[in-house]
Amino acid sequence: MELVPAVCLLLLFCSACRSEDGLFLEDPELVWARMETMMSKEMTPAPAPETKLLRSASGSGSPEAKNVPQYLAVPASQTLKQVFKPEQGARSLPNLANEMLLVTAAPTPAIGATAGTKLVEILCHVDRMYVRIRREVFKTRDAYKYLKLGTCPVNKGTKEHYYLEYLLRTDCGFEKKSHPDYLSFSNVLHYRPTGPVLREMPFDIPLNCNYPRFFHSYKVGFYPDRMGAVFKRLQPKTSFTLTPQDASGNEITGTKTFTLGEPMYFEVTQPDRTAQLGGQRIYIDKCFVTASRDPNSNPQYTVIDNQGCMIDGKENEQSRFLAGASEMVQKFSLGALIFKNGVSASSSQQLYMHCEISVGTRTPTQGSKACNYDPATKTWKELYSDDSVCTCCDSTCSLAQPKASRGMISSHSWEVVASGKDDYAAVDPRMNSLDVAEHEDLKQWENDY
Repeated sequence: MELVPAVCLLLLFCSACRSEDGLFLEDPELVWARMETMMSKEMTPAPAPETKLLRSASGSGSPEAKNVPQYLAVPASQTLKQVFKPEQGARSLPNLANEMLLVTAAPTPAIGATAGTKLVEILCHVDRMYVRIRREVFKTRDAYKYLKLGTCPVNKGTKEHYYLEYLLRTDCGFEKKSHPDYLSFSNVLHYRPTGPVLREMPFDIPLNCNYPRFFHSYKVGFYPDRMGAVFKRLQPKTSFTLTPQDASGNEITGTKTFTLGEPMYFEVTQPDRTAQLGGQRIYIDKCFVTASRDPNSNPQYTVIDNQGCMIDGKENEQSRFLAGASEMVQKFSLGALIFKNGVSASSSQQLYMHCEISVGTRTPTQGSKACNYDPATKTWKELYSDDSVCTCCDSTCSLAQPKASRGMISSHSWEVVASGKDDYAAVDPRMNSLDVAEHEDLKQWENDY
């Protein structure tokens, strides 16, 4: 007769094994042993792996690196943030960091490896809680009926233990709390027998799983023979803008159509740094026009060259640097042009402007300047300062030193048509003798250029 309750008990536990809440599907003793071993390894800081990265550039090994733990779990604090705060330059490693990073980690004892036998044990996995309690605690054969983890019943039993395993997301009454250094899930193991009499006392055992927030403050790498600092820009190298404008200084949006020879205006600025810089100036080192968005395409027509010489000013008086209210904004004008190849009287071309820009001191040099050509005196003149820096515009202007902040920028496209309607009046191309007599001074122009 005693076999019947035992069989019923086994059937009860086996039916629980089919639950969808992550319950035991195999021998719980084997599962517990496996999880205990795995979690013991997880809680022990692993030593740094011995790889080829643990050798210096000279090939000699670094024994110290092999004795340092691969990671350390440390509590977050304002002091630690200051210790590991990135900064420019070099400084000695603070004592707190020395003690934390260079100490050899002692192995953590295995979970549950104690001399005495534990009556209640808990294992905290990444997404669930394992609880087991020895059956010898109870004197009632059906004690499992009154034993619960929060509101959830026993999953399975063996000769020695009752087992409860539940996912943390299960509605068993888990309480989640977030702390600066860890995340905790807590519950209560209840034993509350019913009936008119008690043969053992009820109890409530609080259970808690803490999940540390690990900070991987460093990883062991190779030890270079020479130490130095490497600096990397946090901002994009090119933060300039090149904007087509109308004669009033308003930005031209969309595609603008110009007639051949019509004046065009451009503005170069660096809006994200204009308010921060003092005693500096934007320089346009080179500008050229292409028929493609690609600045490396051909053909190209150079407008500004030789570190800031408006060389197209010798061909067209409309091409010149323009003064403005701020030297951190540089404007220039240009007569609308098209490329000669494949052009007809009714054709048009889509064009793009590309410029190399740099920032330097307000005092210009031969390597950083804005020089316009003056056809009246046949000389070069600097836009704001001493004209002597422009004397090299007819030869080669040398750089005293490479420019640190330099970038290529491109404008959006514009269209130029060969001629517009009613732009030119009809003329008779023939000349009579009177025309020639009245224009004898044309011969003098040939000698001027």
